[in-house]
Amino acid sequence: GGELRLVYQPQICLGANSFLRLEALLRWQHPVRGLISPAVFVPVAEESDLINGIGAWALNRACMDAMAWPKSVRVAVNVSAAQFAHAELIDTVAHALQTSGLDPDRLELELTESVFMGDFETIDDIFRALKDLGVRLALDDFGTGYSSLSYLRSAPFDKIKVDRTFVEGCTQKDQNSAKIIAAIISLSDALGMETTVEGVEAFDQLEVVRGMNARLIQGWIY
Repeated sequence: GGELRLVYQPQICLGANSFLRLEALLRWQHPVRGLISPAVFVPVAEESDLINGIGAWALNRACMDAMAWPKSVRVAVNVSAAQFAHAELIDTVAHALQTSGLDPDRLELELTESVFMGDFETIDDIFRALKDLGVRLALDDFGTGYSSLSYLRSAPFDKIKVDRTFVEGCTQKDQNSAKIIAAIISLSDALGMETTVEGVEAFDQLEVVRGMNARLIQGWIY
């Protein structure tokens, strides 16, 4: 107990040069092994069904933390496919909101395309129940999975997050990454969704993304 903690990475609004979102990132400080990456322990937690308890703790902690922030700042929390498919998810989210007193519109749940691997009717019911709670939904790692556009046709996402792999190559003239980023931003605008470009780590990447009229960016440059 007490070994898990959350750290927060800002999503920067380029127009105002200020942050409007803070994404909660899970960290495990092991007493012997030191800091363990979520890439290592989250898959294990998903297989052992521990992910629901960890996910509930993260949601509650993030909502409580956000209550101390300015009301203009939202908190983003990752929800794994295993959590999404669990029957308790809606109650878990509702409990985190009620216990903290956080305005539901200030909570943004980040989901990857892997949540679509289950039964479509069940998935639609979960989406509907989450939107009934008033929370916002973001599609994370966009462009790395399959059939992304078909998901956008029916799922009620408020935001698309452009995967960092496109940013890594966006300054190289012989790659299509920059064009893909621009196309995703245009797609988001057409659908009335926000866009966050992830993985911005260098000033040349920042300038390329800024030139595409990206509104929100996220990465270690900040």
